[in-house]
Amino acid sequence: MTKPIIQVAAGIIRNEFGQIYLTQRLEGQDFAQSLEFPGGKVEAHESPEQALMRELEEEIGIHTLSAVIFERFLFEYPHKIIQFHFYLVEQWIGEPFGREGQEGTWIAQSELDAGLFPPANAKLIQRLLAETES
Repeated sequence: MTKPIIQVAAGIIRNEFGQIYLTQRLEGQDFAQSLEFPGGKVEAHESPEQALMRELEEEIGIHTLSAVIFERFLFEYPHKIIQFHFYLVEQWIGEPFGREGQEGTWIAQSELDAGLFPPANAKLIQRLLAETES
């Protein structure tokens, strides 16, 4: 059986203080209560960047002015494969908040903890932490 490949675009939303905006996954989702970078599935008619802008508007109410690709990778779960497109977002309009009822929080990039995220995020978190050490 071939596993479906799901395209996901997510934003690493970083403010001028070196903090990253994260949301908490809702009950009923895989990895409920875990932290995540806001974003979501890429629709058939969209580029990953278009999906990112739409998802950030829908999920956290911000209008993205600039998004730079930061990391792309595949992660295999037991029943699906996810192709992640992570963008660094440092310019936007609006103040992010959980439009879908999810909790949102700013965390210093240097204090990210991979144990609080779904397993697919581990390498990404390592890269973000390594950036703060240099």
